[in-house]
Amino acid sequence: MNLIDKYNIPVPRYTSYPTVPYWENNLEVSDWQQHVLQSFIDSKEEGISLYIHLPFCESLCTYCGCNKIFTKNHSLEHPYIEAVIKEWGMYRRLFGEKPKLRELHLGGGTPTFFSAENLQRLVKTILDDCELADDVEMGLEVHPAYTNEKQLSMLHELGFTRISLGVQDFDPKVQRAINRPQSVEEVRFVTETARKLGYTSVNFDLIFGLPFQEMESILKTFEEVAVLRPDRIAFYSYAHVPWTQKAQRLFSEDDLPKGKEKRRLYELGRQLLEENGYQEIGMDHFALKGDSLFQAMETETMHRNFMGYTSHHTKLMVGLGVSSIGDSWTAFAQNEKGLNSYYKAIEEGRFPVMRGHQLTDEDLVIRQHILNLMCKFRTSYSESDIENHLLQGLNARLKEMEDDGLLGIFPKGIMLSQEGKSFVRNVCMAFDYRLWDKQPETRIFSQAV
Repeated sequence: MNLIDKYNIPVPRYTSYPTVPYWENNLEVSDWQQHVLQSFIDSKEEGISLYIHLPFCESLCTYCGCNKIFTKNHSLEHPYIEAVIKEWGMYRRLFGEKPKLRELHLGGGTPTFFSAENLQRLVKTILDDCELADDVEMGLEVHPAYTNEKQLSMLHELGFTRISLGVQDFDPKVQRAINRPQSVEEVRFVTETARKLGYTSVNFDLIFGLPFQEMESILKTFEEVAVLRPDRIAFYSYAHVPWTQKAQRLFSEDDLPKGKEKRRLYELGRQLLEENGYQEIGMDHFALKGDSLFQAMETETMHRNFMGYTSHHTKLMVGLGVSSIGDSWTAFAQNEKGLNSYYKAIEEGRFPVMRGHQLTDEDLVIRQHILNLMCKFRTSYSESDIENHLLQGLNARLKEMEDDGLLGIFPKGIMLSQEGKSFVRNVCMAFDYRLWDKQPETRIFSQAV
């Protein structure tokens, strides 16, 4: 059996540990407040990260697995901005003093659904309540077809220097299948405008495994990418989860490249990226050597959380807005997913938490190993009794991967091979004692390839 067939199984993406399906939902709102406050106190010098979810989209992209709200009604902008500002006020009062802001990210949805004026109202309110770290990084995600110079200019004036464009694929046939029509010209306009204004890092999101995608699609897309030359590229696998994302049922599984065919799309893309000077810096991520994320990888300060890969590690990440997830390092909390329930909590002056998880000592140990693997492609063991208990059976699970050339096992740790980096999620799964203790009875994770 070849490696693709062998390891192409349902695997978590490990943006957190434990993964959301394994949260125990043992977190009261008062507990979350205490975790946040303690984390804030412990990391005053380090600072905090802030993620703001802006959920509205004018059109449905059928591949998307994010929490989003489809509407062309822009009158929804103002009440949503005001609700997020009120939620931020709750955290601000909890802190009792201005936090040091190290990272701010606007995600979606489509953040540029919002007008420049409403984005300014939101961001300025946040920044006025913070002390900015010297190396603060502020970035946002944009849909190239719904982004204008006024928005980009205003945000840059407020301190934004990073921008991420959802490109996915330039092939018209693929774009029609995923309902994501956008031209090379629109992507070029946003890229060049951002650079003209002074943005120092441009990222493209590209996906392999989309419906009707072929080798020719990848070749043509990467030809255009080579010309535009973004500083970073996230080139990741399409996650087909129609049991949770109904829009993905609009095309058939027969329309999707699978297994070895899908893997060839990735291998071609990675080859083209390497030929154009991009360095692999984490699972499915690449960057030019001048980019801060590459430099963070070199200095081993790169971190991974619900915002993806970041240049900074902060103990506290506050999530604002519908469905946002916060991380105090010792606990996770997710906001209400429904707009009405989110508004109701805000109106009543309550933190809009719908579920959460307090990490156990065991969770914290495994979490660090998975972070090490995701960010460094290696991890080391300690001699603690608790860890020895957790890692029982680990070497047996890893031995087969070692035999397959995916990693090397050493007396106190492991290191992934070049080929093994493509299977880092599978390696992380070997450490996931919650998953091994209770295998899911239904499909909840996407395929590894």
